[in-house]
Amino acid sequence: MTSSTTPGGSPHGDNPLSEIPLTTLDGTATTWRESAGKATLVVNVASKCGNTPQYEGLQKLYEKYHEQGLEILGFPCNQFGLQEPGRATTIQEFCTLNYGVTFPLMKKTNVNGKNRHPLYAKLTETPDSEGEAGNVQWNFEKFLIAPDGTVTRFRPKTQPDSDEVITAIEAALS
Repeated sequence: MTSSTTPGGSPHGDNPLSEIPLTTLDGTATTWRESAGKATLVVNVASKCGNTPQYEGLQKLYEKYHEQGLEILGFPCNQFGLQEPGRATTIQEFCTLNYGVTFPLMKKTNVNGKNRHPLYAKLTETPDSEGEAGNVQWNFEKFLIAPDGTVTRFRPKTQPDSDEVITAIEAALS
């Protein structure tokens, strides 16, 4: 079972997520508005983590559902065991060579603490299946934002290809 919340409004304008500034791994400025109308899976990622093989599952989800409206945004994060120490070019190269990642990666991001990215400040208000909101627990925590702005949270050990994630994605896309 998962828990969902709506951080306010629809992603088509009045959603507080829509104007949050984002920066891609290559330094391009963008906003959440780029994902408006899509189901978007937001994941904090790391290259040197026991969960790193989840990149493979995320890429498979992207390949299977992208044309149906799924976006995946990876946010490299070095806050957990310093497991993402690389620079942008190193991160991109690692993801491409080892996992064939083609979904967008964002600039290295803090997901917890006083310098938490504004996107994660909103997303971490969403409780997980146990009813617990708050800090991201570890690398590869997932937040599925449906086109209507509803957020569903999956903790790090939940695999991208789990029935729970697939069911939520398919519901968000329907």
